[in-house]
Amino acid sequence: IYNYSESLFKEMGCVAIEHSDFDGTERLAAVLGSDIVSTFDDVARVQLGTCEVMEEIMIGEDKVIKFSGVQRGEACSIVLRGASKHILDEAERSLHDALAVLHQTITETRVVYGGGASEIAMAEAVATKAKEIEGKKSLALEAAAKAFRQIPAILSDNGGYDSAEIVGKLQARHAKGEHEWGVDMDAGDVASMKELGICESYRSKLSQICAAMEAAEQVIRVDDIIRCAPRQREGY
Repeated sequence: IYNYSESLFKEMGCVAIEHSDFDGTERLAAVLGSDIVSTFDDVARVQLGTCEVMEEIMIGEDKVIKFSGVQRGEACSIVLRGASKHILDEAERSLHDALAVLHQTITETRVVYGGGASEIAMAEAVATKAKEIEGKKSLALEAAAKAFRQIPAILSDNGGYDSAEIVGKLQARHAKGEHEWGVDMDAGDVASMKELGICESYRSKLSQICAAMEAAEQVIRVDDIIRCAPRQREGY
């Protein structure tokens, strides 16, 4: 905005934002329910946006403009704060992953029970199938079932719980047909994921399993490992 235009706005009691990138303008138009226009040739057809409060606030050392009580809630801003750049990067990565899973869940509405429940169910199904197959293929299926059981074990270890005890309880529950039972990280025990409302995106879970299987296949395909001689350091 040039100085002359800004002075006209001030005379009329209007607030103007001096700098705004195009992405920010698009998000602002989405939440305010307004149109983005470059000229005023046809003012009658321009849709104006509204909000209840517009204020300038401080976030850290930066000044930002906050719009509250907007007409439509189709966009928002998430502010991440941390003690170091490493923490901020990790927080941004975690938030991005969560939003990606949420988008996948909206696209594909099917979900599976979390807390390692789906992995134990898959492990039992694969182990049962391995008993019906002859030869070395049964060993591969047994290894896959063992790998599936590692997920609830790792969850328990990360929470500081007895993983062997919890996995044993889960297997007993699933053997009774209670396939919705998983690891309750709050209680340090097994519980019904259906009652707790703990679910995971079906598409995300499928992608994880496919990626893990492809990585395992690549490792199995390796015939040999070539070790390079250590680099000689000066002074040794």
